[in-house]
Amino acid sequence: MSPEEREVAYSPSSCIGGDYTPFIAAYRDRSAEARACVAGWCEYRYGPAPSERLDFFPAAGDGGPAPLIVFIHGGYWQELSKDDSSFSAPAWVDRGVAFAALGYTLAPEASLVEIVAECRRAVLWLYENAGDLGVDKRRVVVAGSSAGAHLAAMVAVPEWQEGTGLPDDPVAATVLMSGIFNLEPLLGTAIAEPLCLTDQDVAELSPTRLQLGDFPPSVVCWGEVETDEFKSQSRDFAARLDEAGTPCTSFEVSGRNHFDVVFELADPGSLTGMEVTSLLKLPKEA
Repeated sequence: MSPEEREVAYSPSSCIGGDYTPFIAAYRDRSAEARACVAGWCEYRYGPAPSERLDFFPAAGDGGPAPLIVFIHGGYWQELSKDDSSFSAPAWVDRGVAFAALGYTLAPEASLVEIVAECRRAVLWLYENAGDLGVDKRRVVVAGSSAGAHLAAMVAVPEWQEGTGLPDDPVAATVLMSGIFNLEPLLGTAIAEPLCLTDQDVAELSPTRLQLGDFPPSVVCWGEVETDEFKSQSRDFAARLDEAGTPCTSFEVSGRNHFDVVFELADPGSLTGMEVTSLLKLPKEA
């Protein structure tokens, strides 16, 4: 495809008439509601940059260390924040699962290399503070949507943990929704410009090009109303996980688009929610 064709193929709003602002408003409003209704949530700084903060929602009850869902937002690494990312928290804290919504520095203020490093630093901070947070560090599931799915995958890939004090497998599982796992098609498009994306970045920051033998069990899903390129990105990455011997469940979510498929995470009764329940080894809802 030409750069112009790729521009359209990687424009997820092209499938919904171009206006995705109602979904952004829903993220914001539902996240504000979550902060209003979940007792004990708190903002923490996990790194030196102003955006290196996360919102943590403790699990309800007192059943000992709780599993944790860490959510990383999308927005092509250039939009949104942690303030728009906690809409799934109430559904899980009521089931005894802690929830963290990560913030990170957006492009062009940060390069993609720096953004990946920040998300990894956040997971390191959560691991180091798991005891104080009441979190079971052996049951951490990292989830993300769109660019957030890319970042979640980059947190879960092996080897970067060397020298950090983390074990080789700090992430128990991932939930990757409508992600971008091969960055090469973005080269030459307007999407790549704020990221200052280079050939080296493509080689080092594309999960499909990395060693996936020790990647954790994963759910890879996408919406029915997506561009063919976004669907292919998810299917191809799921296939790479299968080839690497990583347990992976992949599926298309009927009726959902690139922007609202993430709401499946807020519904434990959805197929995505049930898969998360299984990854966290929780009792299934009656």
